[in-house]
Amino acid sequence: MSDSLNFSSNPLNVQAIQEIDNLDLPIKQKHHVRILAHCLQILKNISAENSSKPLTKTPLREWCDAQSKKFDDKKFSDLFYDQIESTAKKLNFFAQTKGKNIDDLEIDDLVLLVKQS
Repeated sequence: MSDSLNFSSNPLNVQAIQEIDNLDLPIKQKHHVRILAHCLQILKNISAENSSKPLTKTPLREWCDAQSKKFDDKKFSDLFYDQIESTAKKLNFFAQTKGKNIDDLEIDDLVLLVKQS
């Protein structure tokens, strides 16, 4: 792995990254699983952090706005929000078809989703 990978800012833990790397999938599908896993973990983190907070905006919008401040780029926040919200909808729909909550999805579920795409 690259030395430039900052694990403190990566929502995926080393074990999840290695599990994805060890999958018997083409590289493109592994990458898709990695992206979905990354987004899923962001959504889980946001959900956990906001479970007891009163909502003024959507927690996802607040999170994206906070991330964009690092780059001083509002367009980044809007684009990032659109992409993660789209992924959240896809993951929520998939979870419902499996009779699960999005928080219960795991890497095996994401592999199945990628294989169905």
